[in-house]
Amino acid sequence: MAPHPNARGFSAVEIAAGFAILGSLVAVAVPTAVREMHASRLVEPAEGLAAIAQGAVMYATGRSVADAFPHSVGLTPSSPPRGKLQADPPGTWSDPTWRALGFPIPGSGFDFAAGEPHAFAFSFDSVSGAARSTFVGAAHADLDGDGTLSTFEIRGHAVSPAAGGAAVEPGIYVESELE
Repeated sequence: MAPHPNARGFSAVEIAAGFAILGSLVAVAVPTAVREMHASRLVEPAEGLAAIAQGAVMYATGRSVADAFPHSVGLTPSSPPRGKLQADPPGTWSDPTWRALGFPIPGSGFDFAAGEPHAFAFSFDSVSGAARSTFVGAAHADLDGDGTLSTFEIRGHAVSPAAGGAAVEPGIYVESELE
């Protein structure tokens, strides 16, 4: 069969130009995709800890300093998922402290109690005192399954209403952000 008389192949210059354009697109798209992937890993702990802190401050409203925050609750689930998103069995989030804090957030993308898969395990630690009570909300994850945990913490305190009442301390403590 003879080649079509009007058909022609691509020249080396045309092929090189095509690779250059494709390479430029990949050079722009890959770092953006990686940056977005890392940012998405930080949404769960940041929004989860913000919800815990907001719940703690709301719980403290109208309470004495010594009773400002609910009791401590350990890591929930008891160990963070290893390198993957995981849904929890029913009842995992039934501790009265989680209910008092309104966490996880019903009807949101972070409703772990309704079977929403997640990468982080959360804890709430409170220390009560007559003049000052404190809390630490923490999120832990093993994002790549290697046994090293990423840790995020938010802190808050309650003092007498005359001295400022309940408040969240600025910033989030982060250790091994992307382990």
